[in-house]
Amino acid sequence: MTKFFAAAIAAVLAMPAQASEDIADQYPQSELYEKPVEVIPHVFSAIGATAPPTYENSGHNNNLSFVVTGDGVVVINGGASYRLAKALHDEIKALTDQPVKLVINENGQGHAMLGNSYWAEQGVDILAHEEAIHEIEEEGDFILQGMQRYNKDKAEGTSVVVPNLSFEDKTTVEMGDVTFEVLHLGPAHGPGDTQVWIPQWEIVIAGDIAFHERMPPIFPGADTDAWIETFDGPFTDLGATYVIPGHGHPTNMAQVTRYTSEYLKDLRAKIGEHLDNGGELADAYYVDQSEWSHLDTFEELATKNAGRVFEEMEWE
Repeated sequence: MTKFFAAAIAAVLAMPAQASEDIADQYPQSELYEKPVEVIPHVFSAIGATAPPTYENSGHNNNLSFVVTGDGVVVINGGASYRLAKALHDEIKALTDQPVKLVINENGQGHAMLGNSYWAEQGVDILAHEEAIHEIEEEGDFILQGMQRYNKDKAEGTSVVVPNLSFEDKTTVEMGDVTFEVLHLGPAHGPGDTQVWIPQWEIVIAGDIAFHERMPPIFPGADTDAWIETFDGPFTDLGATYVIPGHGHPTNMAQVTRYTSEYLKDLRAKIGEHLDNGGELADAYYVDQSEWSHLDTFEELATKNAGRVFEEMEWE
């Protein structure tokens, strides 16, 4: 890895942590919450708010990344709406004349796939894991309605568009001088979690397997034990130097390990002790998570996470 690359990522990592739920829109002239930054040469990311999706942040509460390859652009995440995807495309067109040739959805959640409606209109191929596609097919209309409620007029033009390309465990994309390994490393945050690994630059666009500035949300039915196993095994084994998580600023493996794997292990240990002592669900919500209280969305997620881990571990 060159000194130039190292200096570039160091500059990004040294920026003040601005992805806070208490900070106003960083880029008011655009639907984007923040203007895209060049994380390392050729790899850009528009960092979303770490708050829940709102009208004020236009649903841009995840990272919308793209890679300029020399022979086209690969976008990672479709965005939360038609208008948000268009706003990202406007930024891409200001940086390069290269066309967007591929969009990759990191999962089947709204902020990853509702912008597919814009990209499909541009004739761009859209790739997602087969489980994410199933989620879009089954839940897409419900997800769209939720976005329409908070986004109001900003939801204009958005419809549910199912990706036209799928993969199961891994697919490789060659474009320009860049090799992308599009991976599903195993169960983690949700169905169809996808990681985009660029081995030549040692960077992983990790999606929602990895968190560090906001608390990881644990969904109903999640398998946190499997999430830890996937994280500590094949994800860590990639050996990434640079990590663009699903939410929050670009960082490194030490940070996302601390605030993802170690958080999940800590919560499971406390819920396990609670169960061993004969504790009930009503009290499980209040196990001590104060060590993580500085993370964004702590107030929204901590008790929910504890309850869901209790329900999971009760039957292990």
